[in-house]
Amino acid sequence: MPLPQNNNVGTIQNSPESLLPRGEQSLPGLNINNSSEVRSATVAKIEHLKNWSISTYKCTKQIISEKLGKSSRTVDTELESQIDLLRDVQRKYLNILRLSRALSSHFHHVVSTQQGLGEAFADLAQKSPELQSEFLCNAETQRSLSRHGEILMAALDFFVSSVNTLVNKTMEDTLLTVKRYEAARIEYDAYRSDLEILLQSPASGQTNALADAQLAYDEHKAEFEKLRADVSVKLRFLNENRVKVMHKQLLLFHNAVSAYFSGNQTALEATLKQFNIKMKTGNVAPSSWLEQ
Repeated sequence: MPLPQNNNVGTIQNSPESLLPRGEQSLPGLNINNSSEVRSATVAKIEHLKNWSISTYKCTKQIISEKLGKSSRTVDTELESQIDLLRDVQRKYLNILRLSRALSSHFHHVVSTQQGLGEAFADLAQKSPELQSEFLCNAETQRSLSRHGEILMAALDFFVSSVNTLVNKTMEDTLLTVKRYEAARIEYDAYRSDLEILLQSPASGQTNALADAQLAYDEHKAEFEKLRADVSVKLRFLNENRVKVMHKQLLLFHNAVSAYFSGNQTALEATLKQFNIKMKTGNVAPSSWLEQ
């Protein structure tokens, strides 16, 4: 009698999941944990967006109310005058930086022209025996002037670099803190206005709303006062640093420019040594016989 056909006899049926390595087989708890983490992250993002929207609305409302004269703003007269002074100083220093860069660029073209003119005179001295001494004299003069110009260029570049760092990095860092302080001030006033409105309205049925408003007010007040203290400290240190840096840079600028236009190469080179300014090796030309 033939045996019944049973393809399952003597074989082991493996599910696709069982064929995976042991470490890659899915665990029931793992899927639950991943799902829970994704859900928590989504809820956190939604809550953050909700809080941001509420805060943005309140701040926009506060700004409009202040412009219309319907709401008061917290004013620190002394601090705000210091902030206005800083912004005015930055504008003026930016103008100095712009003009200094223009001066440096002009001198760069002058030095390049003097170098080219010196080479042209030297070339003509070889081809014009009857005017050789005159051409050589002018060639050496232009080389000497270009050498002085290169030293002045090194001093000007150092001045421009230092002022640029002061204006666009040091001052800008303080102004970023100022912007955060101003934003915190608007938020603080917005939540302060909300709290004042609730305090002036009938208290029936508003206990929870009043408690929430008081909590939000306290949080924003603490942040506002912290940033106000940070701004005061940064303004003080910035002013001290500004005076120190500009004292050095203005002395450098004066000494270098005066020595250049008086033709005093010794004083010009001494200025670079005094301020530890190193010229690029490729820019250093040998001294001419007029300088020796």
